[in-house]
Amino acid sequence: MKSKVQSFGKFLSAMVMPNIGALIAFGFLAALFIDTGWIPNKGFSSMVGPMLTYLIPILIASTGGKMIGGDRGRVVAAIAVVGAIMSNTEITMLMAAMVMGPLAGFCIKKFDEAMDGHMPAGFEMLINNFSAGIIGMLLAMLGYLAIGPFMSAVLGVLSAGVNILVTHGLLPLVAVFIEPAKVLFLNNAINHGIFTPLATAQAAEAGKSIMYMLEPNPGPGLGVLLAYMFFCKDKATKDSAPGAVIIHLFGGIHEIYFPYILMNPLVIIAPIVGNVAAIFWFSLTGCGLQGPASPGSIIAYLMMTPGSDMLKVIVGVLLSAGISFAIASPIVRMAGSKSLEEAQNEMAAMKAEAKGQAAPKAIERTGEIKKIVFACDAGMGSSAMGATKFRNRIKAARPDITVINTSVDNIPGDCDIAVVQTTLAARAKKSAPQAQLVTIGNFLADPELDNLYFQLTTNDIPLTAPAAGENTDVVIPEVPVKKQVIVKEGIRLGQKPVTKEEAIRAAGELLHELGYVEADYIDAMQEREKLITTYMGMGVAIPHGTTQAHRTVKKTGIVFLQYPEGVDFGDEKAQLIFGIAGIGNEHMDLLSEICNMLEDEERLEKLKTTGDIDWVLEQFT
Repeated sequence: MKSKVQSFGKFLSAMVMPNIGALIAFGFLAALFIDTGWIPNKGFSSMVGPMLTYLIPILIASTGGKMIGGDRGRVVAAIAVVGAIMSNTEITMLMAAMVMGPLAGFCIKKFDEAMDGHMPAGFEMLINNFSAGIIGMLLAMLGYLAIGPFMSAVLGVLSAGVNILVTHGLLPLVAVFIEPAKVLFLNNAINHGIFTPLATAQAAEAGKSIMYMLEPNPGPGLGVLLAYMFFCKDKATKDSAPGAVIIHLFGGIHEIYFPYILMNPLVIIAPIVGNVAAIFWFSLTGCGLQGPASPGSIIAYLMMTPGSDMLKVIVGVLLSAGISFAIASPIVRMAGSKSLEEAQNEMAAMKAEAKGQAAPKAIERTGEIKKIVFACDAGMGSSAMGATKFRNRIKAARPDITVINTSVDNIPGDCDIAVVQTTLAARAKKSAPQAQLVTIGNFLADPELDNLYFQLTTNDIPLTAPAAGENTDVVIPEVPVKKQVIVKEGIRLGQKPVTKEEAIRAAGELLHELGYVEADYIDAMQEREKLITTYMGMGVAIPHGTTQAHRTVKKTGIVFLQYPEGVDFGDEKAQLIFGIAGIGNEHMDLLSEICNMLEDEERLEKLKTTGDIDWVLEQFT
C-alpha cells in the first residue's frame, strides 16, 4: 500500500516539479506588482491572472502528457486541458491539469500502439497530425463538460476542509503527518502534489496562502541538525552536521537531514512539535506565502513572503527551529554514538526491495565506467548536490567519467553506475536495470561514496555491467582500522626530486623495511601504476600493490614520503606519497582515512612543506 501511495505521489510531484519556475515567476509578479505588492504596477500585474489561469495548468498538463505519451502526448495534453480551464476560469485548474495531462498521454499512446504496423505508407504525417488534433479536441470537450466541473467541485470540498481546519485551529495537526512522510522521501509528493494546487487556488483569491508554508519550512529540520552539531557523541556525524546545516538552510535540500532522524527515530518528535508550533503561529498571525518556496531554503521562503508578513514569518521559522532543537538535543545527547552508516541499515529496512544486496562480478579495469548518475526523487535537490560534489572530487583522477543528476525514474539508458538513496533503490532498479547501484544514506558523508571513489581511481574492486537478472547493488566489506598503522620511522620529509618509479620504489622499500610487506610487493606497486595511475589529485599519490599481491602483505601499514618540489605523475606533480599495504580489504579503510584527513586544505598544504615529523605523526594518529 505504501509503495502505491509513493508511486502516486511521486507521479503528481513529477508533473509539478519541472514547472516550479513558472510558479515562482507568478509568485514574484504577484509579490511585486499587484495592488498590495511592493511596487504596484497595473501593466505588469495584468500578467498575473493569465499566467495562473492558463500558462501554469497547460505546462503541468503537457508535462504529464509527455511522461505517458512522449512528445505527442505533450501536445494532446496541452489541447485537452484548455477545455477544463474554460469550464471555470474563476479558479486555477491545477488539479484538473494533473488529470487531463496523463489521460491525454494515455489516449494518444494507445492510439499509436493500435496503429503500429498498420499505417499506410505515405499517410504517416497526415494520420499523426489529424489523430493528435482530433483526440485533443475530444478530450478538451470532455474536460469542459465533465472533468473541469468535477475537479472544481473536488477543489471546493478540499478548500472548505482546509478552511474548517483553520477556523477550528486544527491545521497545525497536519505536521503530525508531514514530518514522518518527509523522512520517507515523500516531501516533494506532499508539497507539490497536494499542497501547491490548494495553495495556488487560495493565492489567486487572497494573494497568499498558508498552504505554501507547511512543508518547506526549514526551521524544524534546522533544529534537528543543530542538536547533532552540538550534542552528538559520534565524531563523524557531529563533524558532518555543520555542512548539512548550510545545505539545508541555504540550499533548501531538506533530504540532507532525513538520515540524522533515522539514526534515532525518536528524534522525529522534534520536527513534528516544531512544525506544529510554527503552523499554529502562522495561522494565528494570518501569514502566507505568495508563491511556492522551492527549494525550501530560508532564502526562497522569505522571497515568497509579503512585506507585511516578513517579521512574522522569520519569528515562525525561528520558533520551529528553537523548539525542534530543544526537543532533539536531550534525545541526541542521551542516545548512543550511532553513526550515519548505521542509519543506512535502518533506511534499507524501510524498503523490502532494498534488501539482499550482493557484490557485483568484477572486470579487469574500471576504465569501462563512463557515466555515473546521482538520482533522487525529483532530480533537482540532493542528487544535484551529490553529483556536483562527486564530479569535483573525481575530475582530476578520472576526467573521462561523466557525472550527472536526474530523477530516479528517468535514469538514462547509458548510465553505468546509479547512486541513489537506499529507499529509492527499487525504483532505480526498475528505471535502469542495466546500471549498478550504489545505495547511500547521506550525500555529505557516506562511506559508500568513498569506496566508489577509490574503486574508480585505484582499480581495487573493479566494476562492470551486470549479467541479466543479477543483483547490482555495490556493497564493499568494511573492516575498521583501529590499529597503529604508521610509525615515526615510516615518515620521510624533505625528499629530493626523483622519478615516479623511484618514488614508488622508495615507498615500497620503506614498507618492506618496516615489516609490512614482502619484497615482491614493491614490484606489484610498480605494476599497479602501469594499470592505472595512483595519483589522486591535490598533489597526493597513494601507490599500492595489485590485488594479486595482497598475499605478500604481512600487516596493515602506511609510509609517508614528502617531496616538496614534487614528483611527476604524468601532467601532475605529487608532493605527498603515501605507500599503503592492507591485510584483506583493510587497504580500503586506509584509503578512506587518508582521504578524510586530507579534506582539510590547511592541513594538506602544511603536510607538503613541514619539517616537523612529530606533527605529521600526530595527524595520522
